[in-house]
Amino acid sequence: MPAQAAKASHFHDLHRGDTPLVLVNIWDPGSAATVISQGAPALATGSASVASAMGFGDGEAVPLPLVLDNARRIASSTDLPVTLDFEGGYATDTATLAENIRNVIATGVVGINFEDQVIGGSGLHAIDDHVARIAAIREIAEAEGVDLFINARTDVWLDAGKAVILPAERLREAITRGLAFAAAGANGFFVPGLTDAEQIAELCEAVPLPINAMHFEGMPSMADLALAGVRRISFGPGPYSCAMAALARQAQAAYH
Repeated sequence: MPAQAAKASHFHDLHRGDTPLVLVNIWDPGSAATVISQGAPALATGSASVASAMGFGDGEAVPLPLVLDNARRIASSTDLPVTLDFEGGYATDTATLAENIRNVIATGVVGINFEDQVIGGSGLHAIDDHVARIAAIREIAEAEGVDLFINARTDVWLDAGKAVILPAERLREAITRGLAFAAAGANGFFVPGLTDAEQIAELCEAVPLPINAMHFEGMPSMADLALAGVRRISFGPGPYSCAMAALARQAQAAYH
């Protein structure tokens, strides 16, 4: 546990550097080793990539024991901090969520992504409900002696949010959620789908947490994201898609 606690502390520190923490998302120990070989300072799984590599759909379709086993194998393969994309925590009630987080911590990871979309339903969790869930995660992490980095994700700019929040209201809603999540014990705020540089800068100014942007085609450059105040840049399913495209090209060359 001391080693895990030290990794957690280091992972927090990586969000306070002179430049944003860049995380090229992985899905298994093999992809982790590849990213490590190129100088990654930490590792982050992506739920869609993990699910696809295992033959499942995204959205907590991977059985929880497989998610935990994969996280354990990745964490045990490296001395680097590992953060797990834990989607909605595989629970809606706080008691089950707390037990799931205890099991996540036991894998050796030191951070999670935790999102506010209603998995298997529609829309976003009400702010008060999601705040209670984040607080439950913070409480169990403290009880386990690990300063788990809770990267609270809002889906305001993804399909779940777009279905219930008008475009003109999305930035205000995201700021409201970011402030509430910070007060509940979150350590970072992840806003996938937000692409406007001015809105990103406004969010970074308003929310007192390291802001995580997901980089994909059409986004501002990583340099511009840094200038806007972003402290963490991840790539979501992009790396897995690139790897599968490379495999498809090799297969095409072999079979055609």
